[in-house]
Amino acid sequence: MIKRLVGNFIDILYPKTCHLCHHQLKSNHLDNLICMDCWLKIKKNQPPFCLRCGRSLSSHRLGKNICVACQRLNFHFDRALSPCAYEGVLKELISQFKYQGKDYLSKTLSRLLLNFIEEYDLPFQLFDLVMPVPLHKRKLREREFNQARLLSEELAAKLKLKLTGNGLIRIRDTATQTELNERERWINMQGSFTVKEEGKLKGKNILLIDDVLTTGATCSEAARVLKKAGCGVVFVLTVAN
Repeated sequence: MIKRLVGNFIDILYPKTCHLCHHQLKSNHLDNLICMDCWLKIKKNQPPFCLRCGRSLSSHRLGKNICVACQRLNFHFDRALSPCAYEGVLKELISQFKYQGKDYLSKTLSRLLLNFIEEYDLPFQLFDLVMPVPLHKRKLREREFNQARLLSEELAAKLKLKLTGNGLIRIRDTATQTELNERERWINMQGSFTVKEEGKLKGKNILLIDDVLTTGATCSEAARVLKKAGCGVVFVLTVAN
């Protein structure tokens, strides 16, 4: 923890370079962390969006509302949305956020979520609770923070919504999803979550937050447990997909 705090202190205090291209930052650069050139290279998802996973529908799917991948999947969440594609400079930024201890990048990444909500006038007022996808306690000790929790805190504060950080608990220390194929990811996530104080969640509409949606296995399993506990609508919002 001390190492991470020292690293963050140095990053924040000393003359800045862009976290992505390493060019010196100017005063008008975003959060004094990312240069505008790199920010503009982030690939945004464009409508029409798949009504299940939220990815941009390709030109040959125009007139249809479900992407090819989602036609064979049965998600337990009602819908997922992401402002960006998980590639290029954003993929690198999320990697720094999660695996290099740069927890302060949550402010920059949450800006993408907030801009998306504002641009498409998403009805966030319909949700009773903002909830991060939890980490297992071992992984939380390892990483020292839950990236989904930090994003959720930023969103809840800006949108003036109630944040619940312990309603959903990760009870299985699953293998890292990045090392598994699609089928293995779905099997890996089975039975990974449980709900604490079920009565407090009954009938609540949940905005479930994570950093990335790939196959959707993690968020779908979380939504399944929440729905079983009596939650109403469960929407998933991630930075990228």
